[in-house]
Amino acid sequence: MPERTSLWVKEHPIVTYFVLAYAISWIIVAPLVASAQGLIDVPIPFSLHYLNDYAPLLAAIITTAISSGRDGLRDFFRRMIKWRVGWGWVLVAAFSPLVVYALAVAIVVFVLADPPPDLSLLGTIAYIPFLGWGAWLFWILTAGFGEESGWRGYALPKLQSHMSALSATLILTLLWVGWHLPRFFYYGGYMELGFSVLPLVAHGFLALAIVLTWLYNSTRGSILMVALFHGGYNFWAASGGAVGSISSTIDALFVIWAVALVIVAGPANLSRKRKHVV
Repeated sequence: MPERTSLWVKEHPIVTYFVLAYAISWIIVAPLVASAQGLIDVPIPFSLHYLNDYAPLLAAIITTAISSGRDGLRDFFRRMIKWRVGWGWVLVAAFSPLVVYALAVAIVVFVLADPPPDLSLLGTIAYIPFLGWGAWLFWILTAGFGEESGWRGYALPKLQSHMSALSATLILTLLWVGWHLPRFFYYGGYMELGFSVLPLVAHGFLALAIVLTWLYNSTRGSILMVALFHGGYNFWAASGGAVGSISSTIDALFVIWAVALVIVAGPANLSRKRKHVV
């Protein structure tokens, strides 16, 4: 049986990865769902929500270990710490989310004449103590490495080996959005908005995914760079300092950025360099 399972994983690594990513994730958040829906009456620590971010990483490690062995794991971990991509790309990965946030604030304040955001709320994270600038590191270590090691680090290059970068990104986005669906059953903000907001959420995920594909391919498969970007994005765009018109303006700027990348870089690679495959 173990040999048959191993053979099946080697023949279907991408399917295995997504099944594991979903299964591990949904097992982790199941107690949160049960508590929020009134199925159980015991206190459940919300830290499980952030532990859930590591499901894609764990799924990638398991699938790689079975399908590619030590050589595959060595390459995977090497890409997780790959920093020699040129200082220009390091700056893009670390600070372009800040640039987008600053542009959004400028548009809201000077064009729309809305009040400026409360910058003291930057660094706020739902259900955990205020971390200030430490929230940036928190997001890099959780959503950054936890999610991106799987979505971009494992799934994207596998998908890109069979299709264009844009097609791979579209498929990955669909599954990325699906992975977030349990949040509509336990996470306060998602539960309040309901599934009617799902199309809006999906288009935001797609724009972000296109930018991440561009960054991943441009840095020749650096998981570290997309983790830095994702962490920075969450710090600036998912805090109390980015609400209302600022949040929607950030989304609009990412849509414009994504469309420009498709036009300029082209759907084949979504980068001036060749798409990265494994």
